Amino acid sequence: MRQGIGTLSEKTVHAVMKNYYAPDTDMHEIPIENFVADIYTGQEIIEIQTRAFNKMRRKLDAFLPLYPVTIVYPIPHIKWLSWINEETGETSPKRKSPKTGNPYMAFIELYKIRPYLSNPNLHLKLALLDMEEYRLLNGWSRDKKKGSERYDRIPVKFAEEVCIDRREDYMQFVPYDLPEQFTAKDFAKHAKIPVRLAQTVLLILTDLEIVVRVGKQGKSYLYEVNE
Repeated sequence: MRQGIGTLSEKTVHAVMKNYYAPDTDMHEIPIENFVADIYTGQEIIEIQTRAFNKMRRKLDAFLPLYPVTIVYPIPHIKWLSWINEETGETSPKRKSPKTGNPYMAFIELYKIRPYLSNPNLHLKLALLDMEEYRLLNGWSRDKKKGSERYDRIPVKFAEEVCIDRREDYMQFVPYDLPEQFTAKDFAKHAKIPVRLAQTVLLILTDLEIVVRVGKQGKSYLYEVNE
């Protein structure tokens, strides 16, 4: 299917996901309400969005009153990195990244569409993918890696799919062993994520009334799960 890295008109992750969720290509790239839907099944719209959720707002304004809309967000799970020398075309041996992706990473993008998350017509699929990433050695640092440009990502395995179809599904992001009252720091510790990301998660969970603020502990907000 592929004629080499980067030859597809759209990036590989987007193309692979589109074919995974709709093998029938007649459902691809369908004009609806002055926009083009990635997938239209006749009953629902599926959008593959690899980043920049803020750019989806106008589409969501047009699509959500008419159809159920599912946003598929691919998240790198286990990643192997290779570097491409632009001058020679040589590709380095792949090395495994020490970081492992998780579903909480989606909240950075979900923050950009916060007002839409409570819409009953909006659904989410967080697709955790093992993938190979290729980057160009064109950065500003001495080894040309810092500030480098990502060339392409190629999925090699579907690790997990996390589905959010209704407000209550956000409960799966609340660690079961949290104390009754907790801070963002407590949440971060139990969810095994950075505190800054925990703050973003809690902001969205508060919007959705999954958790509620019940006071402060020093300068930190105290939260409880909204039973």
